Amino acid sequence: MLTLPKHNRYDFSPITERKDYSWPGDKRLAVCLTTNIEVYAYRKGTGWDPAKKGEPQQQRNYAWRDYGNRIGIWRFFEMFEQFNVPAAHNINSLLYTYHPQITDKIRERGDEVIGHGRTNAERQGDLWELDEMRLIDDVTKEITLREGKPPRGWMGPAASESNVTIDLLKEAGYKYVLDWPADDQPFWLSTRAGPILSVPYPAELNDSAVIVHREGTANDFADMIVAGFDEMAEQSRAHPLVMTISLHPFMMGQPFRLPALRKALAHCVQNEARDRVWWTTPGAIADYCYTLPPGIISGKGPGQA
Repeated sequence: MLTLPKHNRYDFSPITERKDYSWPGDKRLAVCLTTNIEVYAYRKGTGWDPAKKGEPQQQRNYAWRDYGNRIGIWRFFEMFEQFNVPAAHNINSLLYTYHPQITDKIRERGDEVIGHGRTNAERQGDLWELDEMRLIDDVTKEITLREGKPPRGWMGPAASESNVTIDLLKEAGYKYVLDWPADDQPFWLSTRAGPILSVPYPAELNDSAVIVHREGTANDFADMIVAGFDEMAEQSRAHPLVMTISLHPFMMGQPFRLPALRKALAHCVQNEARDRVWWTTPGAIADYCYTLPPGIISGKGPGQA
């Protein structure tokens, strides 16, 4: 029999065989808006290009990405306030040094800060274990210093992981990760230091993936939000689900894309299923999952062998 390379992080678990539960307030669909607020190196490292895939780093693609920090994220803040919804922000820790006005606004709103590396110009999956440990430590210390408490969650730059990333994150005190898009429910991942929670985060419902990789439009992405929300609202009658929307301010923060996003969010906020929807953050989802009895969340959680 052919044997494939495998991992020991989680076992296969079809959703039809899991135990039922509900989110706080008997809600059935948890919806999270997450931004990715990133800092890039000038003419060095990695990063998307607006005109051609794989282009070298130069002033054009640096400036395009910087548009998100100068303009796009502020449009997102306005939209979140318009709809009175919380948000979570995957932030590079160098944001505190280079663009502190953004982190001040996040703190003012009471939104969640999620560790997202030091800069998106580097990938932690390329690092030796000791170097990756230092990267995680740098980010954790900076966020803790600035926010007065450590981050609970982690999203690697470009979702990059090494073979020991979640071991290091668990050992550093993290409660959940967003790098494993394997499910519509949270599930437990095994690490050498015990379980850590995987909270659903999209490889698909992600403006960067749609616009850069698939060459889609703002309307394509907005249609995906609407279709995903409607379908998951119906599916959540049988199973509690998580729908996370990934936003990059230099992508959907462009003026010609904002109307499509605004229309899609209006559809979700005003939908007839709104009584079953919990607008929340990945951290709040993780906190709730940690309170549930063993065996409710898929996988081997705390206290389970």
